Amino acid sequence: MENVAVIPARFASTRLPGKPLLSDTGRPLIQHVVEAARRAKSLGRVVVATDDRRIADAVAAFGGEFVMTRADHATGSDRVAEAASLLPEAAIIVNIQGDEPEIEGSTIDHLIKLLENDPEAPMATLATPIRDGAIYHDPSCVKVVVSTRGRALYFSRSPIPCHRDGLPDFPTAEPPAAFLHLGLYAYRRDFLFKISGLPRSPLEAAEKLEQLRVLEAGYPIAIGVVEESSIGVDTPEDYRRFVERWRRAHPG
Repeated sequence: MENVAVIPARFASTRLPGKPLLSDTGRPLIQHVVEAARRAKSLGRVVVATDDRRIADAVAAFGGEFVMTRADHATGSDRVAEAASLLPEAAIIVNIQGDEPEIEGSTIDHLIKLLENDPEAPMATLATPIRDGAIYHDPSCVKVVVSTRGRALYFSRSPIPCHRDGLPDFPTAEPPAAFLHLGLYAYRRDFLFKISGLPRSPLEAAEKLEQLRVLEAGYPIAIGVVEESSIGVDTPEDYRRFVERWRRAHPG
């Protein structure tokens, strides 16, 4: 058995169509993500899960591994579950977003270690301290409240926890005033199949957050805290900035 990263990749994107194949650096974005994931020491394989032949061909062209999945998945984790069903040797499956070209291998290793160190947790994810009040109030930024055992208590788009007596100073507050959830997940194999088969829960429907299905069903989620998050690519401006950073790091 081995630890496997699965990178769900779709061609369609509301804000950045064809995102996995953007190649202003000389290589497609999906290749950058695969290469970043391969730097994790605890992964045995890195596999792209896609329903688009163009993406599959691009992955094959740079020597990557892919599996073809159905086109009708409602969520990325559903696509990851189908991919995992085609990978019988996968014990722990890490869901890495296909727009994270700068993710650190050490971050992935830290996530996997959470499950290795917490045998009762079937799933793990990451969070980082919020140091900016604008992020705390932004509904597109998902917050998580964590127990003293390092387990998720709740995820929300709302500002949580609510500081009734006034907000502390975000840049310097210790302990941090709040934590930002990072969309990187690790699952034990059997649990991934179990949770993907559960119906959408009321809290999940209200907040539009898949991970609430897990909490509402009574399962624990281990939380690891990292000091900084990687920078995802969601918009044309995000991609332009990534290309600039990459070119500065790879002159000539």
